[in-house]
Amino acid sequence: MTESQPAKGRKILILDDEPHLVTYLETLLRDNGYETVSASDGKEGIEKMRSEGADLVCLDISMPEHSGIRFYRDLKDDPELSAIPVVIVTAVTGKGGDPEQFRRFISTRKQVLPPEGFLAKPIDKQEFLDTIARILSSARS
Repeated sequence: MTESQPAKGRKILILDDEPHLVTYLETLLRDNGYETVSASDGKEGIEKMRSEGADLVCLDISMPEHSGIRFYRDLKDDPELSAIPVVIVTAVTGKGGDPEQFRRFISTRKQVLPPEGFLAKPIDKQEFLDTIARILSSARS
């Protein structure tokens, strides 16, 4: 945990359809003082955002039924939820598996603003925690 941003009381929604990854991220975040809530598809994610709220969303792109892209669009289109920062955590990295190409691609979409963070799977534990802390720190200001 970085010293610049205390985690206590900050809640993170983990939106991923891979149960093992959800468990890993929940454990990692809770061990570092965050509260967590999880959902396995975008529809459930929006419902959890409305009922339980969160300070940040860790979002996978590829999910059955209601994809991460659709969830992201729905979140950013909702005036009550649009300010919630999003970190995309995904194995979908575009042609050749280059995460930087996918980051540039998703950041240029005109329909919605780019996400506040992007991490390719498999994630680096410290980079993940630092990204979360940095975004929550700037969102608080």
